[in-house]
Amino acid sequence: VDDVSTGSDSDYSQCWVSWFLASKGNEYFCEVEEDYILDRFNLTGLNTDVQNYSQALDLITDNLDDEIPDELRNSLEVQARFLYGLIHARWIITSRGLAKMLDKYKRADFGRCPRVLCQAQPLLPVGLTDVPYEKSVKLYCGRCEDIYSPKSSRHGSIDGAYFGTSFPHMIFLVYPHMIPPKSGLPEMSPPLGRISDAGTVDAARKNRRVREEAEVPAEGLGEGVSTANAALKAEKYRPKIFGFQVHEVAKLQRWQDAVRDRCVCFVMSSLFILKLYYEDKLHA
Repeated sequence: VDDVSTGSDSDYSQCWVSWFLASKGNEYFCEVEEDYILDRFNLTGLNTDVQNYSQALDLITDNLDDEIPDELRNSLEVQARFLYGLIHARWIITSRGLAKMLDKYKRADFGRCPRVLCQAQPLLPVGLTDVPYEKSVKLYCGRCEDIYSPKSSRHGSIDGAYFGTSFPHMIFLVYPHMIPPKSGLPEMSPPLGRISDAGTVDAARKNRRVREEAEVPAEGLGEGVSTANAALKAEKYRPKIFGFQVHEVAKLQRWQDAVRDRCVCFVMSSLFILKLYYEDKLHA
């Protein structure tokens, strides 16, 4: 967002928020209603994160003095974008903010999933952290439950904190009819209602043993083992709302981890049997 060019004097003659939303690279943002911005309760704590907070807020609400020098205005412009992004992250998880972002989601304004089996599923912006200046925005697919980088470099430079970690999962929680069907083979769908706590504990113990065994390299097994180890260590996106994993998704992912570990264990066992078979043939 910070790389968007500053406007001329004629640009400032219109509403600042309208100008900001119309600027190239800001297509992911929706309009935050003025009454929300003017309610200081909604902005609690932001004054410690933004330099020249009062003036930046005046710029957003079109109350800034026109006599301010251009050099100071340019500095305030950067802070105003930063402040608007932080306000935006709070706004889009309110009922009115979710409704506006839902309209953009229906129009696929955030793009579509590049995965072929997701059949051009519309994406939603998500942050990997709620702390500014740490991670850029990513795009979440509700069908494959994975995240992707934006195609445009302009969008790829947007701070993920301007959308937060909870937004896409909150929108599916409020609008459950918008949850897309999951991709994959029908027979692989887990019986969520049958996953018991005891079964989860047993699976976790078994997974731990598999992971520990996978850490020990077996001589002569070649690429298969490194691939299996990579599968076990693969990082996976875990949907969260306010830092807590989404219940049904967390249950589903535990099942997916168990299936993956069983597959990896089967591959490693098969490779070990093949190794013994060929060794016996060589010594025969």
